Amino acid sequence: MPTDPIYLRDAYARRFEAVVTASGDDYVVLDRTAFYPGGGGQPPDSGALEFGGRRVDVVEASKMGEDVAHRLQGEVPPPGTAVVGELDWGRRYAHMRLHTAIHLLDALLLRRNVGGEITGGQIYDDRARVDFDWPEFSREALDGLVEEANSEIRRGRRVLVKYLSREEAMAIPNLARTAPGRELLARLSTVRVVEIEGLDVQMDGGTHVADIGEIGTIRPTRVENKGRRNKRVEFILE
Repeated sequence: MPTDPIYLRDAYARRFEAVVTASGDDYVVLDRTAFYPGGGGQPPDSGALEFGGRRVDVVEASKMGEDVAHRLQGEVPPPGTAVVGELDWGRRYAHMRLHTAIHLLDALLLRRNVGGEITGGQIYDDRARVDFDWPEFSREALDGLVEEANSEIRRGRRVLVKYLSREEAMAIPNLARTAPGRELLARLSTVRVVEIEGLDVQMDGGTHVADIGEIGTIRPTRVENKGRRNKRVEFILE
């Protein structure tokens, strides 16, 4: 059986019990895990495994076929070992807030109908980067978008995870916002989506906060010119 991805159902699970199903020189595979294995611009989780009175650091998690491998710094427990996993919660929660912030900015830019879109992004532990294809980009326009986002954050909206059939998903405009996402959507039979209630629905496989009110205040810190239409913006959360 493949690893049961707790993180897809419960982004707030930070401690869990599991059993080692396979191991290598520096990694284990578990029957279930809350460690996000990375993807879509969100970094993999880190944390620790506890077993037999010992505690070993999990440096990162990664996909291994349908399983999730946990790379360890220290003793590797053999298959059959019962373990308790614990996330580096501060780091994961920062990723969740930043990820939802990117979705919010994307949704508001789309709602403005100014011909702009977010074409990529990368989440770090302390900041995020978003790439815009925005023909009419200006610092004034960016500041207006960010102020609108911060106003939405102050009001708050629920963030929901849902699963749709491919037919249901294909009927929703702009569900997949990138070319790789659109290619993936065409191959999936069941599609996981993240909804900012009343504002946005996107295909997504990452972890998010339960309400945009948890994001904090978005503050841009850097703008780079990547061409006539393309801009790269870094932001932090306060």
